[in-house]
Amino acid sequence: MAQESEVNKELVINNQISKLSNKGHISDGYHTFDELYEHRITLFIALCNQIANQDLEDDQDRIWRSKLHSDGTSFDGWFILGINIEKGKQITYHLPMRKWKETEFATKLEKAPEFDGHSSEDVLKRLSKAL
Repeated sequence: MAQESEVNKELVINNQISKLSNKGHISDGYHTFDELYEHRITLFIALCNQIANQDLEDDQDRIWRSKLHSDGTSFDGWFILGINIEKGKQITYHLPMRKWKETEFATKLEKAPEFDGHSSEDVLKRLSKAL
């Protein structure tokens, strides 16, 4: 971890990251950022599909997707896939539109539920309790 941290500091200090034309090609020697994001996307879709297939009829909106945020805004080329663990506790990721058809198992919402302010750390804790 210390070595990784030093590499990141060097990249930032030398302003090298902003000069890269495709940051997704940065690698840890095993995987590029692009590969790791693709893994995360695929794993999240698989988890959501599993939960959607387990859910009871009275809980059919637990897995949802929307092209719009709760305020009607959006990020061009992206949609939100979310899990409602319980009221006020979400797990959400923006996914590329090319994955929209793969998420047809999710309830389609006109607008996403209001963002509950979760952080990356919150998501990690909630993911461990999602199933």
